Amino acid sequence: MTTRRGFLIGAGATALALSGLLYFIKRHEWGRAPISGTIPGFGPLAPDPGEVIDLPEGFSYSIVSRAGDIMIDGLPTPGRQDGMACFPHTEDEVLLVCNHELGDWPDAREVSPFGPGDKLFHLVHEDKVYDHGLPDARVIGGTTTMLYNVKEGRLVHQFLSLAGTQVNCAGGLTPWGSWLSCEEFFDGPRGAMQQRHGYVFEVPASATPGLVEPIPLKDMGRFVHEAACVDHKTGIVYMTQDAVESCLYRFIPDQPSNLKAGGALEALVIKDRPSARTDNHRRWGGDTIPENQPLKVSWIPLENVDYDENDLAERAIALGAANFSRGEGMWFGSDEFYFSSTDGGPERKGQVWRFDTRAETLELFIQPGNAALMENLDNLTIAPWGDLIICEDGPIPNYLRGITPEGEIYNIARGDYYRSEFAGACFSPDGRVLFVNLQDAHMTLAITGPWRRLQNT
Repeated sequence: MTTRRGFLIGAGATALALSGLLYFIKRHEWGRAPISGTIPGFGPLAPDPGEVIDLPEGFSYSIVSRAGDIMIDGLPTPGRQDGMACFPHTEDEVLLVCNHELGDWPDAREVSPFGPGDKLFHLVHEDKVYDHGLPDARVIGGTTTMLYNVKEGRLVHQFLSLAGTQVNCAGGLTPWGSWLSCEEFFDGPRGAMQQRHGYVFEVPASATPGLVEPIPLKDMGRFVHEAACVDHKTGIVYMTQDAVESCLYRFIPDQPSNLKAGGALEALVIKDRPSARTDNHRRWGGDTIPENQPLKVSWIPLENVDYDENDLAERAIALGAANFSRGEGMWFGSDEFYFSSTDGGPERKGQVWRFDTRAETLELFIQPGNAALMENLDNLTIAPWGDLIICEDGPIPNYLRGITPEGEIYNIARGDYYRSEFAGACFSPDGRVLFVNLQDAHMTLAITGPWRRLQNT
């Protein structure tokens, strides 16, 4: 059996420019081994006396940030932390840019970045708030940025970095050192909202407190966005959409690394399968897309991508685009990226897809079909030792899982205590810390342990 070390060396793993945390997987085949239930060599998950998350023996967590903590800008840390990425800053410090999936519902308003009743809204520069909302109903989504000292294991400071957006769910990091924050929302202007929503916003990773200019990247499409990833060679941005009828999109910028300059949006088509349904749901007559079979694709250009109606996917599918069921997290590797469909598969337990940017092929990589293996796959990342790390967002209990190149599925953490999903998993540049959000607990965690043993096996 190929060792992970041999696999990585043979794969020619590389680090993404400006984000030394990433090591990437090349072409490989995963087998169908049964779940091991543990991190190989580390034993089972142990109950947590602190009742936050269960981890294997030898691993520990610390709470980096939680809702209500007062940030350096005087605002309380908002809750419902979701997608996140880690960027190098200094030898000892990293930057974490984190989405907050907040919208106009009561329990979200309890963890607003502007405090109870949004009474602290006056502390922000209003000209850098995308949508002010109304005095009694501010638009409360956005991002925070954390400066974290990895060597000392402590938060240096945190601040609100994007304000006035809505339901910021996932997103993706860029090779030029920024975070693409995606609105999983389509509406407005109406009610409390004064602006149109359903866009991607770019947030540079910076340790300097302050809000970024909230510029909606309209050429990247107006729809219920989920995640994004960037090909570090071409600058092309790939995006998922969280809807039952959704597409896989790519944005070809006019000026790579300058997304504000505009570009063209396209949707993926599976050749010889026009308007293909990829979910393999039984109600459609059984499996239609086989696993581990690369499928040739093409792309169709889309028009009216910043439209009043939420029908971009419907129009794209009518033109032949493939239909994915609830596209979720994605992460770019070396000449390939992975993305999840949270309720794909015959049993609706989720799917992981792989796209080869060199061969222009799409492959259904895995669809577990068994809740004991994996359920409702959401955010994902690639570990320094080459495994995929998957955040679950499904029925309790939710797990943070890993998948080895040999096909073993194992548990990293269990999040039973707060009945919460995991989100935003990402590693520090040196591979020593796994950061992750526990959304319904409104906190960001740093998990440490003998990760090096995985990297060196």
